[in-house]
Amino acid sequence: MRNNVLLAICLALSAPLLTPAQAANGPGTTLSGEVLEVKDVESYTYLRLKTAQGETWAAVGTSAVKKGANVTVENVTMMSNFESKSLKKTFQTIAFGNLAGAGTTGASPHPITTKTADAGPIKVSKATGPNARTVADIVTKAVELKDKPVLVAGKVVKYNPGIMGKNWIHLQDGTGTAAASSNDVLVTTTATAAVGDVVTVSGVVRTNKDFGAGYVYKVLIEEASLKR
Repeated sequence: MRNNVLLAICLALSAPLLTPAQAANGPGTTLSGEVLEVKDVESYTYLRLKTAQGETWAAVGTSAVKKGANVTVENVTMMSNFESKSLKKTFQTIAFGNLAGAGTTGASPHPITTKTADAGPIKVSKATGPNARTVADIVTKAVELKDKPVLVAGKVVKYNPGIMGKNWIHLQDGTGTAAASSNDVLVTTTATAAVGDVVTVSGVVRTNKDFGAGYVYKVLIEEASLKR
């Protein structure tokens, strides 16, 4: 199913199809090649590789890699049209994974600037208007709300910009519990926000979304707009 999603993305963007080696994702998948270029940013090392299938970029945890070295990237996840804020560059395709022999810490398909709010009591009044829900409502009634519009107010407790062309926001309003995983909902949007902002989100509930590399969300809000 994941390869079908990649194929659909490529067709939609009128981009060249990925090779079978590039399209493969997940644990056990590797990518090997000669290092043609190295770019280091905070916490990550970007590598331009010459592989048997041609040139491609890869991102791994910060590593001392020299031009000309032959490396293998393990547990590969391919991303399309990934924008690196640090490098001010958009990669048509890029492989995220772990550098073989460098331990288990590697790049995530959700890299570059993750901020989390300080822990503390959160209490945000429920939004008003049609389709208004609390965070706990959305999480616990996900089946009922699937593919339906919702309006929810909450505090931004985590912000990851530039993931697959969207900004990823974790929202809490004080409802639900951490023990039941009902106190936090993921929102994807093109709008920007900052940790600590109190916002009202309007979007569509999606369920059982699999982004690959183990990132599976039982419920999230997509196509979201924000108001402060």
